[in-house]
Amino acid sequence: MGSSKANTRDFGGLEQRRMKAAKMFARGKSQAEVARVLGVSRQSASVWYARWREDGSRGLKAAGRAGRKQRITPEQKAQVERQLAKGPRAFGYATDLWTLPRITKVIKKVTGVDYHPGHVWKILKSMGWSCQKPAGKAAERDEAEIARWLTDTWPEVKKTPKKRALSSSS
Repeated sequence: MGSSKANTRDFGGLEQRRMKAAKMFARGKSQAEVARVLGVSRQSASVWYARWREDGSRGLKAAGRAGRKQRITPEQKAQVERQLAKGPRAFGYATDLWTLPRITKVIKKVTGVDYHPGHVWKILKSMGWSCQKPAGKAAERDEAEIARWLTDTWPEVKKTPKKRALSSSS
């Protein structure tokens, strides 16, 4: 997953650029000149000019944070992480495998906030967790028995295309 623009924007730097534009407008510079000097589109300079004319420099202040506020606080995230560290068995699950639906239930139990399982991975990522696939082999696996079965039993039960062709023509 790549980082989104919202994570890399310098909101302070963007506001400083708009404040430079306000000073330039106050000195009588044209929208085109502001756009060229600050390296922005003429459309942006036009929008800034309209806001500056209406509200002065105050109209070009940063609007605040971008995006929706988080539904759980950093303290609640820390609580969730502590609970998840106990493992799924501590919550009555039969296996040691965390799944998104299971984690969703833990978040609801700990914080009272109900998330869709498809969005829980974003919370996990923000906590530094990553997707892990379990090894596909059972702990009870008997390698010697598997090897014996492959050499002794499998050749007897396996039908080859030749055998099938011969047995059906007889």
